[in-house]
Amino acid sequence: MLKTLFSLPGTVWLIGLISLLNDAASDMIYPLVPLYLASVLMAGPRALGVIEGIAEATASLLKLFSGVVVDRTRRAKPWVVAGYALAGFARPLIALVTSWPGLLALRFADRVGKGLRTSPRDALLAGSVDPSLRGLAFGLHRAMDNAGAVVGPLLAALLLGLGWALRDIFLFTLVPAVACVILALFLREAPAEGARARPPAFSWRMAGLPPAFKRYLLVLALFTLGNSSNMFLLLRARELGLAEAQVPLAWAAVSAIAMLFSTPLSALSDRIGRVRLIVVGWLAYGLFYLGLGFMPPGTPLLLFGLFAFYGMFMAATEGVEKALVADLAPRERLGTAYGWFNLTAGILLLPASLVFGELYQQAGALAAFAFSAACALTAALLLPLWALRSPSGRP
Repeated sequence: MLKTLFSLPGTVWLIGLISLLNDAASDMIYPLVPLYLASVLMAGPRALGVIEGIAEATASLLKLFSGVVVDRTRRAKPWVVAGYALAGFARPLIALVTSWPGLLALRFADRVGKGLRTSPRDALLAGSVDPSLRGLAFGLHRAMDNAGAVVGPLLAALLLGLGWALRDIFLFTLVPAVACVILALFLREAPAEGARARPPAFSWRMAGLPPAFKRYLLVLALFTLGNSSNMFLLLRARELGLAEAQVPLAWAAVSAIAMLFSTPLSALSDRIGRVRLIVVGWLAYGLFYLGLGFMPPGTPLLLFGLFAFYGMFMAATEGVEKALVADLAPRERLGTAYGWFNLTAGILLLPASLVFGELYQQAGALAAFAFSAACALTAALLLPLWALRSPSGRP
């Protein structure tokens, strides 16, 4: 696998490096935003909910828009460059805001950048490699992305320990922002197949996408309905007795495990089939949520082990789910397919979190975690038995 890994096109490695730098900057400030909002801007949880709700919903909708436009224009690079530039240059400006509406505007710009770049980047990545290496390519990308999610919070903790003010850390994110834009300018797009043929008509619908892909999205929607905000996992860990200082370490462990295993597990899907690995990952997710629901308090070692198990779920599914999109969709519709995939996986996070939070509040942790587990286990059954019927497990 290592030999094949280093033979991947330079575009794959370059996209991974850009994602690493961008995620390091994003995750450097993400845990600091609530603190900055409360201690500097003097706003509460309601303002945070408004900011994050609007920002994430915007990103989800724009992922569909950018994917459709890529298929129409057959150009992904301009959207990737613009998306990283908009997000990267918005983050340092947080240091200058004096009220929460100003923070909302910058978080909105950050998520607009994410929405503009995500589907074009996924389409560019899928089109850069042979279909037999898609799992490996997306696994490498997710590994480097998760590496950024480990580096960012650790760097923020280091800078805070050295006495840096919050505003100084926000301003520091300008450095990786400039690096991301410069690297994105060096990206190369593969020549479009049938370049002289008429591009597909501009359409928000799923016209031209196969029925199997649409069924895949329906099953993904069911799984996502049980995939609420990861903040609930950290809340549950705190309730089970994990020390406050250890909660970020538990989440860093998740990202570290995902970073280490994303590439080999995603590459495995090139050999045994995407569906088998996704099913195993979704089953692991269901078991993880049941474990958190039933776990007694005062067992920190078991809790860390369970969080490491969650990192394995992420490693087995994040890259493979995206590789499966490229397997199912025609190449001339890749942008639109990734747009619908990212929209489905993103827009349902809001109702998923609302349902989970209401169950948590009214019926207790076990009911909430059991609901998420039920969604995951049902989706794991429907994917091979209904959505993608195949004796070999391959789409």
